[in-house]
Amino acid sequence: MILGAGTLLAQRSFTVSGTLIDSDSKEPLVFATIGVKNESISTVTNSLGKFDFHIPAEYKDNLMVISMMGYENREVPIRDLINKDTILFQLNKATKVLEEVVIKDSLTGADITQIAVNRIEDNFPMEPFLLEGFYRDLKKLGGTYFSLLEAAVKIYDEDYGYPKNKDRLRERVGLTEVRKSLGYDNKWVRYFEQNNLLESLLLENDVRYHDFPDIDPEKVNPFYQDFKRIKITYYNEHRVYVVERNTPNRFTRMYIDTETYAIIRIEQEELFPNTLIKKRKRMVSKQISEKKIIDFKEYRGKMYLNYMTMESKINWYNEKTESLKFETEVLQELLVNQVYANTVERIDNTEKMRRYGLQYQETRYNKEFWANYNVIKDTPLNEEIVSDLEKQGVLEFQFEDR
Repeated sequence: MILGAGTLLAQRSFTVSGTLIDSDSKEPLVFATIGVKNESISTVTNSLGKFDFHIPAEYKDNLMVISMMGYENREVPIRDLINKDTILFQLNKATKVLEEVVIKDSLTGADITQIAVNRIEDNFPMEPFLLEGFYRDLKKLGGTYFSLLEAAVKIYDEDYGYPKNKDRLRERVGLTEVRKSLGYDNKWVRYFEQNNLLESLLLENDVRYHDFPDIDPEKVNPFYQDFKRIKITYYNEHRVYVVERNTPNRFTRMYIDTETYAIIRIEQEELFPNTLIKKRKRMVSKQISEKKIIDFKEYRGKMYLNYMTMESKINWYNEKTESLKFETEVLQELLVNQVYANTVERIDNTEKMRRYGLQYQETRYNKEFWANYNVIKDTPLNEEIVSDLEKQGVLEFQFEDR
């Protein structure tokens, strides 16, 4: 474990650093949730299974809980983690637990999915709530990363009720801190969308925006009929249905609690053959693919957003010859590290995020703030990305120069 300046007693928080692996294969476990038992604070592991978890000192007598789809939970007394170096944690697959369970039902994948959609307002918050989170986007051009933006955000919402307009953001977002690299001044930025990417990502929450066809009990809907029941897995001490829908150009996998039918996780990948977006300087852009994950966590009997990731690929072509000129890619991540249920706190107009791009809404770089804020550790800021970004100077200096 790494401690910051001063002793634990003098600190508001301390940091547990760890690596999480499969106990059998020793492979890293990606996007596992690390939290405090019965509390809403949490973080996730990165693509190397690593994490830094900043824990408020008031929780030192609680348990740290590690959860991963398909694995048994691991609980560790937080007090035992104090004054430790980076810790190796191992999780056991839930195979043994599942072998003891016999599931006898005739529900199809279509049945399970429709029940889950019908129960969104039962399983998700219908009272005002506030989320604190970490947002990151990375832009890549022709195989090279050239811009990074990170933000600490607050997200307020009234409920998970059916929206009147699924294309208009219902959440109110406040920006606490924003930092960005010098790449945002690069001339190539013009070949990327200049709208508010965080707003676009939040609108991709299919559960929040009820982005499923309406269910008519008297009609068979092909969308739901395409879902196939694959297996039963295990998550956070609950049995979970896994259903999949695989149609031309689009694959969707959903994880649904076998008792409450709460949607726990959605994984989706979509291809866009020849989807023209816009033209610029005798070139045209076409969307190639989009991949996203939406993950939820349970708190006080309701499901709240845990994290979202999205990878979008767009290629630019010569308008006349249709030959490929260059490829662009955007990676977005949103980690929710604290939930405030039934909140009376709102986000006022002075805090509210504007509709235009976050790169124009930055605040002065606050190094001390970022040193103690729960983010997704390092990755995707791995060696390749850092090397690309630091061609313009050390990242820390780039942030300070903004």
